[in-house]
Order: sequence, then structure tokens, then C-alpha cells
Amino acid sequence: MSGSMNGRVCVVTGATHGIGLATARALAARGARVLVHGRDLARAEAVVVRLRRETGNTELTAVQADFARLADVRRLGAELAALPRLDVLINNAATMAARGALSAEHYDLTFAVNHLAPFLLTQLLLAKLTACAPARVIIVASEAHRRARLDFDDLMNDRVTGHWSAYNRSKLANLLFARALARRLSRSGVTVNALHPGVVSTQLFRDLPLPVRVALGTIGRLVLLSPRQGADTSVYLASAPELAGASGGYYRRRRPLSPSAAAQSDADAERLWQESLQLTGLAA
Repeated sequence: MSGSMNGRVCVVTGATHGIGLATARALAARGARVLVHGRDLARAEAVVVRLRRETGNTELTAVQADFARLADVRRLGAELAALPRLDVLINNAATMAARGALSAEHYDLTFAVNHLAPFLLTQLLLAKLTACAPARVIIVASEAHRRARLDFDDLMNDRVTGHWSAYNRSKLANLLFARALARRLSRSGVTVNALHPGVVSTQLFRDLPLPVRVALGTIGRLVLLSPRQGADTSVYLASAPELAGASGGYYRRRRPLSPSAAAQSDADAERLWQESLQLTGLAA
């Protein structure tokens, strides 16, 4: 069962709506100090006020960074690295951007927000997490990764069509990142696990074409999970005492499962790691 989080400091990215908001609420209800990240500071501050009222926990703080700007991610990383402690980092923020949408660095927006931003933020916080071990890194991936193969000659998705292909690739990148990170942190006391939250009714689909959004809205009322249901495995991975020391896993509905063969490629995980260092400027 998920345990008490009293005294634990947790960062939840993309926590102003959807799965992230539900995750922040559940952790706050368990007594954690939660840093609520959002792209819009005013919205993040409003969420903090709301969650303080709903949970009775006053230990919530809003933090801001636009994950489409790596300079913002670096600033946020520096702010969080200055915290007295950090116990849990939940990389939840994600987007499904329109084809051709670009980040501030002119990277494919879906790849930048879903992979490069959490890659960079996690790297900037590794020293803090290790100093506070035992600590946990949690990466919200997706079963959508099973429909993807990475093309290292087209990481910016110039040759793919539609919204889904770039999103699927970014979720595969999440799992390859988790694999490489877990291997590097195997003796550090910091665990790394990824998860599929289920198909959840969130704002993720807001940039899809209108007919698709209407169809999803109609179907969603019948079959999509609620954000609270989608957050359950994230909260479990963050808080379950029985997972102390468990690392390198991929979970769905609190249970481990095997990701695709592509997500288990050590060669691709290492190549993506090196490419990501270059793209985020960490290689220098």
C-alpha cells in the first residue's frame, strides 16, 4: 500500500491540471511537502491555494518553468537544487504538439517538452537527490511507446506525420532514459521507475484537430480514466514502502510489466543519452 509521505519533499512537473494535479493532491494528502510545477506561475499558485484548502497541508509551493525553453529548465533546476532536501522527482509534464511546432531552441516541441526538458531537469537534480538518498525518480511514460521506433537521423520528427508518431517516440525516449538512468544510479540509493498511467481524460489532447478532440471527448466520457485514477501508479511508485530499492521497472496499475523490445535496447538508451547531452548543452 502507498505509505505516509510526512517530511518528504516532492517535485511534480506539469502539476496544474490532469494527472499531475491529481498526483500533487494525493502526495499532499499523505503529508508531503509538494512543489507544484507549472508553465504559468499564476495557475500554479492558484493550484497551491486550492490544494492547501482541500488537503489541509500548508507545505505546498508553486514553481514555474516553460519546458519549451531549456533556459527555463536550467533556472528551475538551479532553484530546486538549492532546496534543503529533495526526496522524489516526478517527471509528469507532457504535450502532444502539432507537427512543425518548435521549442525555443528550434527543436521539435513534443520531443523537447516530453524528453529533453525532463532529461535536463533530472540531470541538474541528481546531486541533490543522491545527497538525500534514499530518493526516487519517477517518469510518466505510456504504452504508446510500443508503436514507436527511434530514428536517430530524425530525432526532431521532420519525416513523421501527424501528432501521434512524435508523441509515441517521445514516450519511447522516456523509457530509454529511465533505463540508462537506473543503470547509472544503481549504487547511489536513488531509484528510477517509469509507468503507464492509463488512457486518461486530460488536456494532453488539446492541440489535436477539432474533430478528433470532439470524438475523444464523446468517447472519453465512457472509457477514459479520471486524472485521479491516472495518478494512482505515480503516487504508488513515490510512496510505497515495499518499493524501497526497486529500480529500473516499468509499471501499469501498480504492477510491473515488460516494455517493448525497443525500450529495452541498451545501445539505443546509451545513444539517446549521449545525443540528449549534446542537445541540452550538458556535454560541454
